[in-house]
Amino acid sequence: MYRPGGSTVSAAVPTDDPLVRERAHLASSRAALRAMREEVEALDIKDVTANWVNSIVLERQIEDRIKALADLSHTPLFFGRLDYLPPTQHGQRFYIGRRHVHDAHGDPMVIDWRAPVSQPYYQASKKDPQDVGLRRRFGYTGGELTAYEDEHLSDPAELERASRLLQTEIERPRVGPMRDIVATIQPEQDEIVRSDLSGTLCVQGGPGTGKTAVGLHRVAYLLYAHRERLARTGTLVIGPNRSFLQYIEQVLPALGELEVKQATVDDLVAHVEVRGTDEAATAVVKGDARMAEVLRRAVRSHVTLPSEPLMVVRGSRRWRVPAHELEEIVTELTERDIRYGAAREALPQRIAHAVLVRMEQAGEAPDDRVQNAVARNPAVKAVVKECWPPVDPAKLVLRLLGDAEFLAEHAAGILDEEEQKLLLWTKPARSVKTAKWSAADAVLIDEATDLVERTHSLGHVVLDEAQDLSPMQYRAVGRRCTTGSATVLGDLAQGTTPWATQSWQTALAHLGKPGSRVEELTAGFRVPSEVIAYASRLLPHMAPGLAPVESVRENPGAFEIRAGGDAGAVVTACVDALGHEGSIGLIAADARIGVLAEALEEAGLSYLAPGEETTAESRLTLVPASLAKGLEYDYVVLDEPAAVVDGEPDERTGLRRLYVSLTRAVSGLTIVHAAPLPEQLAPRA
Repeated sequence: MYRPGGSTVSAAVPTDDPLVRERAHLASSRAALRAMREEVEALDIKDVTANWVNSIVLERQIEDRIKALADLSHTPLFFGRLDYLPPTQHGQRFYIGRRHVHDAHGDPMVIDWRAPVSQPYYQASKKDPQDVGLRRRFGYTGGELTAYEDEHLSDPAELERASRLLQTEIERPRVGPMRDIVATIQPEQDEIVRSDLSGTLCVQGGPGTGKTAVGLHRVAYLLYAHRERLARTGTLVIGPNRSFLQYIEQVLPALGELEVKQATVDDLVAHVEVRGTDEAATAVVKGDARMAEVLRRAVRSHVTLPSEPLMVVRGSRRWRVPAHELEEIVTELTERDIRYGAAREALPQRIAHAVLVRMEQAGEAPDDRVQNAVARNPAVKAVVKECWPPVDPAKLVLRLLGDAEFLAEHAAGILDEEEQKLLLWTKPARSVKTAKWSAADAVLIDEATDLVERTHSLGHVVLDEAQDLSPMQYRAVGRRCTTGSATVLGDLAQGTTPWATQSWQTALAHLGKPGSRVEELTAGFRVPSEVIAYASRLLPHMAPGLAPVESVRENPGAFEIRAGGDAGAVVTACVDALGHEGSIGLIAADARIGVLAEALEEAGLSYLAPGEETTAESRLTLVPASLAKGLEYDYVVLDEPAAVVDGEPDERTGLRRLYVSLTRAVSGLTIVHAAPLPEQLAPRA
C-alpha cells in the first residue's frame, strides 16, 4: 500500500491519520535528538580530569560526540519501521534510522540501522518474513515526511512487489556529493555490509551495483559492531584520486562516523615529491611484484661480514671478541630475516652480550646498564657501522635506477636485460631532492622503507577501484593492514591502467590476503537498463567471461545518440540536459577538455571540475575521461567515444575507459559524435 501526503498537516486531517502520527513521531524524535545534544553540550569537565592532557582528550571526544549528534535538516532521521509479530520482540515497533535516538527515559525512539534488530528491514521477505508483520518505508521531500508505503509480510494475500518509494529514492536527482544508501540497501548488499571484521572481503561489482556505497556502509557497520577495537587500531578508506575522495567524503559523516581517514595510494607512499611520469612499459616493470625481491636483495647487500676482531676497552680491562664470533652474530641476524633496521638495532646488543659473557667468565657481575654502555662503546659502534650500515630507502632506489651495475647485480635472474633497460634513467639524478620521481618510484621507496622499518598496520582498510592497482601498489596497501582486514572493491571490466589486475585471486595474494572471500554484485540499481545494455556490448572485447550487469530499474532511462556536429552540438546537448532536474556530467577524452571548456565559456555556461560540489545553481561538471571512474551524474553527455578510446595506449584499455564513461549516468545518457563510433558498439547480430 502506497500512501502519499501533502507537505503540511491541516487541522482538518483526522487524528487517526497514519501520516499525521508518523510526522508527530518524527518531530518527537528530532526533539529527543536535540535534547541528547544539549545534554552533551552542557557537560562540565573542569573537575573531572586529572591533568591538562586528559582534559584536551576529553574535550575532543565531547566535540566529536556533539558533531555526531547533529540533526541534518534535509537528511531523514528515520526511513523505515518494523512491526514485529508477537511474541517476537514482544510485538514491538521499531523505527529504523541513521543513528540511535532515545527519549528522556532512555527508551529508543529510533534504532540504528546497524543494530541486529534492524537487519530484517533489509533481509525480510514474503518467503522469509523473519517474524516481521509489517515493514513500512517513508518518503521525504526536503527533509519532511510526505509519504509512506506498507508491506504486510505475513499476509499471503498480498503479492510480492517492487517498492515505489525505494525506486524513487534510488532515482532521486543527485546534486552535491555522494549520499548514503542506508535506506535502499538490498539483501545481497546487506550481507556484505555485515560481514565479520576478521576476514578480508573482495567485492566484484559492475557499474551501478553499489559497491562503493556498500564498502563505506561496511566501515560504518564495523565501527558500530567493533567500536573499541577499531578506535585503537584505526580505519582508512583508499580511493583512486582526490576527486573521488571529495565526492564520497560526506557519506560516513552523514552516518555519524567522523574518525575514518581517507587517502589515495599516492598519499600513502608520499616519501618524495612526485614530479615525473613513466612510459607505460616502464611503469609496468616498476609495478611488477618481482621488484620486491630486487629491492630486498639491494637492501641486504649492505650487510658485510666482519673480518677483524673487536677490542672493547673498559677502564683498565680489554675485552676481545674474535672475528669468527662476530661473523656468527651477523649471520644469525641475517638468517632471521627481520627488518633491516630492527636487526641493526639488535646488533650492538648482541655484540655487547658477547662481551658480557667474557666479563662474567672473568668473575665480574655486569648488569643491564653495563651491557647498554658496552653497546654504545665507540668500537662496537664502528663494527655496526661497517657490517650493518644505515640504509636510506630513497637513496637506495635512486642508485638502483641510476646505476646499471648495481641494478644488474640485484636483478640478476629476476628481470631480463630489456626490463632492466626500461628501469634505468636516461640521465641519472644527482640527489633525492633533484630527482624527478614518478608515482611508481614512490611505491618502490615505500617498499624499501618497509624493508628497513615495519609499516604501521590499521584495523581495517577499504580499497576502492582496486582493479587499477599494480602488484607493488597492492603490497603498499597490504602493509597498512597486515594485522587487520580489508574490504576490496572493484570491477575487472573497468581496469584502465596497463597493469590493471586480471584476477582478484592474484590481487588478493599481492595484498597479502590470499584465499579471501570474493563476492559478486550483478544487480544494477544506478545505471538505466537501456544504458547498461548498450555499454555491455563492449564486455566481450575487453573482459570476456565477465557477467554483464542486469539492471533492476523499472525506468529504462533516457538514451540518445546524436551523430554529426562539432563542439557546438555538445554545448546544445548540455543545455538540453540542464533542462532536467539534477546533476550533469560532460565527459570527454582528456585531449578534448580544452576545446570543450572554451565552447562552454563562449556559450556562457559555467561548469565545475570533478570533485567540486554541485549545487542547485551550478549543476554542470566537465569531466576528463581519466577522472570519471567512481563518479555519477543524473544526466551524462559523452563527447566523441572514439576519442576516448584513442586517448589510451592500447585498444583494450581504451574500450575500458569508454565503458567507464558510458556508465556514469543515473537517469539519461546522450552521446554526441562526429567521428564514427567504435565498431565494438555496433548492435550484436
